[in-house]
Amino acid sequence: MKLNIKKPDIAMPDIGNINIKTLAISVAISLGAGILSAFLTGGSIREYADMYKPPLAPPGWLFPIVWTILYILMGIAAWRVYESQGADKRLAFSLYGNQLLLNIVWPLLFFNLKIYFFAFAWLLLLWLMIYLTMRQFAVLDQKAGMLLVPYLVWVTFAGYLNLAIAIHYL
Repeated sequence: MKLNIKKPDIAMPDIGNINIKTLAISVAISLGAGILSAFLTGGSIREYADMYKPPLAPPGWLFPIVWTILYILMGIAAWRVYESQGADKRLAFSLYGNQLLLNIVWPLLFFNLKIYFFAFAWLLLLWLMIYLTMRQFAVLDQKAGMLLVPYLVWVTFAGYLNLAIAIHYL
């Protein structure tokens, strides 16, 4: 008896058509935001180790790994939008740049200034900006929008952690 197994129809990108230079620049910009944030909040992993942690709080070593992955996904999403044929990329990149700036500032508020409730409010604004960016990216390139979903989920989880810590240190 012979099984007739059909290969899944997976559309693979044409590697020859990928503009490696613009992809690298896009990922570098995104990772650069993360590096700047880490530089400005040096020692935050050690500080996190000594903080109160609510249930489900991950270990400190996980944060740099998750954030690196998220910044790479953001960079790929931005690159996909840049390479798309969409008409209004200006709005998409305005939203994207604003959410990157909000992202850079949040750890300063949380770790450096220790204004936990204000940091939570800032995180809500960041969440909204990510959501708007994701929607606008999806208009131009659906996969680009989807690449921001893990980022939105992670920031939602960060909101839970931020709020729980803010309440604890009242």
